[in-house]
Amino acid sequence: MGEKLCELKKNRVLVVGTTSDYIEWIRNVRPGQALFLTEPKVRQNATEPCPENGEEILCPICDIDAAIQALNHHKKTFGITLSGIACFDCESMEITSILAKKMGLSYPDLGAVRHSRDKFISKQLWRQCQIPCPETCPVNTEIEVLNFLDQLPAGIVLKPFCGSGSELVFKCVTRKECDTAFNAVADGLAARTGNPLFKPTDAGTFRMLAEEWVAGPEFSCDFLMEEDRAVILRKTRKIKVDSRPFGTISGYAICPENNDDAKTPSNEILSDLFYRAARALGIETGVCMVDFILRNRKPVLIEMTPRPGGDCLPFLLKEAGNIDIIGLTLDAAAGVAWKNEKKGPYAPLVAFRIHARKNGVLKRVNTAAVEKDDRVKKIHLIHAPGHRVTLPPQDYDSWLLGHMIIEPHRRRFFETECLLLAKRIDIEMDYACSQPIHR
Repeated sequence: MGEKLCELKKNRVLVVGTTSDYIEWIRNVRPGQALFLTEPKVRQNATEPCPENGEEILCPICDIDAAIQALNHHKKTFGITLSGIACFDCESMEITSILAKKMGLSYPDLGAVRHSRDKFISKQLWRQCQIPCPETCPVNTEIEVLNFLDQLPAGIVLKPFCGSGSELVFKCVTRKECDTAFNAVADGLAARTGNPLFKPTDAGTFRMLAEEWVAGPEFSCDFLMEEDRAVILRKTRKIKVDSRPFGTISGYAICPENNDDAKTPSNEILSDLFYRAARALGIETGVCMVDFILRNRKPVLIEMTPRPGGDCLPFLLKEAGNIDIIGLTLDAAAGVAWKNEKKGPYAPLVAFRIHARKNGVLKRVNTAAVEKDDRVKKIHLIHAPGHRVTLPPQDYDSWLLGHMIIEPHRRRFFETECLLLAKRIDIEMDYACSQPIHR
């Protein structure tokens, strides 16, 4: 047994450029399975314990030569080998692909990563393969945006070519909304020039993407790409609240696995669609995430990326079905076959996000009013007092304070039930400190 444990610790999956909370998750649930290549600033700002000696390499991951040199030195010093490579953050996937190729490890190639990150290219490739997705148009000027709106009077969406979630994503139905959104995206991209998440995948001259607005409920899935099929691991419906910025996800609800309400396509239909869509992008292996909207009960793909869903989703899957999607991603990277470790069907749970309501400095999050409610299974907070909140569109990250895992009493109208629970949380802010300092 001791020899086997030693062998596992000498054979590790390289995790590139992830956050300190994911590092702590992996260290707790999969001790000794990973080697972390981490940006120094991530460790400097972390509140979690530092990994043990030999578990982590601190190195600017954008410097490929320095990263390779540090990895080779570490492998020699500690006598370890790499069984695979994994990435959980969109902005680190290109670096991960380059490192994988140089070290002879299996990971989607650079073309596949760029295809998935670029919301225009991905849809071009999908349309070539008859995979349903929204119409798109790269735009440089407000006139081009208005011309596209004239073709799709029901509405369009303006967004960056690359990005994540709802950041700098705006729905436009009127000419005035187009004008406001165009300026907001342009200003937002200018303010994020150094952010690798928004770095275009090529040297194109277009500033942003106009996309057809698709009406209908939105869903998110994780699936495992195998040689001849896609295995669906998670299917969740996105919860949206009208009072929040367009595209903001307030939570995720586990979808019934038996599909008895016939409101969503069967897993067999979705599996075939996801497999063809992934292969069209050049993705052949690994855990992937896909978002789609049901239009007239038929799926329209919005985006796909070769990593699992993040945010509150790993917590939801662990609580609802005892599946560790982060650990499973490490297994897939190491070539370990999927063994369906999930124990029975998912419980009908919801992960509902806790958002700040105003700008300011966080004083306290008081959850006493919901802690004893039998519907609330867990509460996870991610910021301590002193955290500064800036609301969208200036900042899409700081206003997220955590999430609750909820088991609603009713299957219908569960969104309202969760929203009412969230409103009972007392979020105290210091508004006197909310004004930015101008220099």
